[in-house]
Amino acid sequence: MSTLFVYPFLISLSMLITIIYFSHRYQLFMDDADIAKPQRYHTDHTPRAGGMGIVLGMLFFILTPIGVKLLLPAILAFLSGIFEDLRHSLSPRRRLVLQVVAAMSAIWLTDSVVTYLGLGISMPYWMGVFFSTFAIVGMMNAVNIIDGFNGLASGIILLILLSFGITAYRQENFDILDIILITSGAVFGFFLLNFPKGKIFLGDGGAYLLGFIVAVIGILLASKYESVSPWYILAIFIYPVWEVLFSIIRKLYIGHSPLQPDANHFHMLVYRQITHNNPLTSLFIVVFIFPFITLSTIFPNKSTTNIAIAMVFIICYLTLYYMLYKKEAKQP
Repeated sequence: MSTLFVYPFLISLSMLITIIYFSHRYQLFMDDADIAKPQRYHTDHTPRAGGMGIVLGMLFFILTPIGVKLLLPAILAFLSGIFEDLRHSLSPRRRLVLQVVAAMSAIWLTDSVVTYLGLGISMPYWMGVFFSTFAIVGMMNAVNIIDGFNGLASGIILLILLSFGITAYRQENFDILDIILITSGAVFGFFLLNFPKGKIFLGDGGAYLLGFIVAVIGILLASKYESVSPWYILAIFIYPVWEVLFSIIRKLYIGHSPLQPDANHFHMLVYRQITHNNPLTSLFIVVFIFPFITLSTIFPNKSTTNIAIAMVFIICYLTLYYMLYKKEAKQP
């Protein structure tokens, strides 16, 4: 079983080291640090091709019965972002279409549909397909939004995978556990090169890929076992999910388009008002989230408990956000 972690890790790490070398030598996939963007917090030209190493490590999916079904959808999810990293971006509509195709193909091939929401609430199968598709596409974009500092998105993903791995092991579903081990190995290879020095970035392709695979794993766990509450999955995803929802709400409140990037995401305020350091910002947020993920992992079958955990997280998030925002507003 350990080989399913080690081999993807070695493939991912070695391929990413190669990509870093050739990217700098031939100026491939480079994120230009001189171009002003509100979400840019690095000072060196850095390749945005981290997803390439991860997807190569995930080719080991072919060795598992579920993974072989997920490989093509995962590649489609990756392709929906890699064109942006190559500076030949798809239009937002085409990108969304590709993400929906990736999500629906994963649902169809693995028959993973959430129809029971816990607390005695069920929905028709067709509605479950729509809900599951929406959840996968939403999570793909949520991970892309939190991908702002060295090790942040990949660190959160590793925490999520750890929780899902423990839950899959408890349910004795070793097929899902194999998928988690392969993904974890591939992501860890990237993490070592991204944190703390930021030698390579996930890019849109990598962020969409990781959001896709953890969303599918969550749906697989929630749809196959009544003892795994869908609210546990939401509680585990609460940071990226709430970051997206809150971002939409606050932008609409001030009359801005939710699609317009800005510099007021939670991780950006933490950087400017607390840490003033790129990797330390990621570490701060991971430590902030860790207790909530730990509690949810202990109670994966408790819907009300996980709803409470998610609500407490939102309250803590909003309290800290308000304090940091007010502090920044008072500064000259």
